[in-house]
Amino acid sequence: MEPHLVRAVLGLVIGCALGYAARRGRFCTLGALEDAVYGQDTRRLRAWALAIAVAILGVHTLRLSGLALHRTLYATPQLELGPLVVGGLTFGFGMALVGNCAFGNLLRLGGGDLKALVALLVAAVSAVMAMRGLTAIVRVVAVDPLFVSMPGGRAQLLPELLGFGRTAATALAAACAVPLAVYAFAGSTFRQDRKLVTAAIAIGMCVTAGWWATGFAGYDEFGTERPLSLSFARPVGDTVLFAMLASGMQVDFGIASVVGVLLGAFIEARQAGRFRWEAPDDPGELRRHLVGAFLMGTGGITALGCTIGQGITGVATLSVGSAIALASIALGGRAGLYYLVERRV
Repeated sequence: MEPHLVRAVLGLVIGCALGYAARRGRFCTLGALEDAVYGQDTRRLRAWALAIAVAILGVHTLRLSGLALHRTLYATPQLELGPLVVGGLTFGFGMALVGNCAFGNLLRLGGGDLKALVALLVAAVSAVMAMRGLTAIVRVVAVDPLFVSMPGGRAQLLPELLGFGRTAATALAAACAVPLAVYAFAGSTFRQDRKLVTAAIAIGMCVTAGWWATGFAGYDEFGTERPLSLSFARPVGDTVLFAMLASGMQVDFGIASVVGVLLGAFIEARQAGRFRWEAPDDPGELRRHLVGAFLMGTGGITALGCTIGQGITGVATLSVGSAIALASIALGGRAGLYYLVERRV
């Protein structure tokens, strides 16, 4: 098969596994924030830590085998500080308004939630607008120039900034992953939640599999595509574009993984007997979804990724920019929760 078709087939399979595992384990970014802030329940937060730990170990194991991390968008010598912070805050706030991120809305749509369909369509349109439409003009002029060049033109990956070789970089990856895993399993309630533990491990492995699919199995040494893994900011927009303009686009890993997540979530919902159609309760809820989805699509493109794309896929490379993006998304989500919950009390 053509390399892009290999990547697409693997993206579909990996996305399906991801969607099934995440929905079964109730893996959710905003849910983790809400549980920790309002319920003093850190189980889903610990699941995030474990997923990142597994992904870090997996990605740097692949690096030992030749994965070209230096060619990825997470390793550029320019730290896009303005886009990462502004985009992350925007995405996080929009995520709170919607009640879920783009990935979470795919999981919800797989269970029959039509509110998620509305949010995904709006997020897709706003993502395309931020890539090449009206909001892209604002992004390019006002936000993109706010970058910092890395010392000596080095990649923004932590091992490169520290001048580490391949072996030392692997040791550093382990030194970052182990404390995260220890933190995760230190929670007795998390250890007892087998579905959530399994989901976290599976998500980290799916991210690793995504890097393998695009960096090895479907890698085209004569092509221009960079190795990448799971993300759901741009791919959601690309999926809607492909549905309209299939003759002018190639299906690739990103689009196939979006379809795969939706399929995996649907299979889990049907298997568990939790599939049911849902619609917005009132115009106010629909309005909040529309505004939040627009902010998510715009912020996800500006920040070069979403909660999965930057928060796990990017952080797993030990990219400084991804860590900044994840922190900004979390802060934006917390601000959104304050706006929705505490401000009205």
